[in-house]
Amino acid sequence: MAQILDGKKVAALLKEELKQEIEVLKNKGVNPKLAVLLTGDDPASVAYAKFLEKVSGTAGVSFELHHLEAAASELEIKLKIEDLNADNRVHGILIMMPLPAHVSKQRVMETVSPLKDVDGLHPFNRGHLISGGMCIQPATPLSCLEIMKRSGISLTGKHMVIVGRGETVGKPLVFMALAENATVSVCHTKTVDLQGLTRQADILVCAVGSPGLITADMVKPGAVVVDAGISEIDGQITGDVDFDQVKEVAGAITPVPGGVGSLTTVLMLKNLVKGVHLQEQARQWESDLNNA
Repeated sequence: MAQILDGKKVAALLKEELKQEIEVLKNKGVNPKLAVLLTGDDPASVAYAKFLEKVSGTAGVSFELHHLEAAASELEIKLKIEDLNADNRVHGILIMMPLPAHVSKQRVMETVSPLKDVDGLHPFNRGHLISGGMCIQPATPLSCLEIMKRSGISLTGKHMVIVGRGETVGKPLVFMALAENATVSVCHTKTVDLQGLTRQADILVCAVGSPGLITADMVKPGAVVVDAGISEIDGQITGDVDFDQVKEVAGAITPVPGGVGSLTTVLMLKNLVKGVHLQEQARQWESDLNNA
């Protein structure tokens, strides 16, 4: 039977690290602050914002919620973001999704300062992710890697097969895994012989949102299976992997819930801390240029 990769246990370790990092910042006179921008009243977004406020408080991060009406124009949203960009007391900005239908997600995300982009979605951060530069990385693919690293699983020389090419997980994970010296293949809806490819994987990551997509006969015996998919069936959260079947074949596996999703919030807050340091560097560079 597979080793169960316990996301809650890893998240607890990350939270302790985060508290120490924040304590260091506060001793330097920096009080990390996360600003969340919520447009409309999507129930899931409202609930997550409340959850974020609770987790932030526990970690020692200041939290402020900016709530706009669903009818707010794209310009109003972007002007609010510009205010947050200019506020040196704000170190991280999170735009809650979904945005209203009349608003362009791409244009809104491009308005967020890349140094305050705790989601790692700004084109600047994506570009540096691909090129190997310093940047803020998206939390969910980062969670996929961290849950393996913290469980003693190395990616070096391993064949990782990613099922899913989405902007949130699949695409960024390709470059993040390459940076860890994995050999990466990507599968998607147009892939021919999905099973043939998944059975080649030393590490199989699924991020599609299709419940039960990955069955036991699609997994190489002893493989590491990381389930980053999430769906709701009859009020229950489930992943892309048929957990009960696959755990009998895999060498290690993440559950849903209790796996990858357990790490994402704390890693987003660690992105906030990383942003504090990047913003400090940017101010120092600007000062050096002005004094040159």
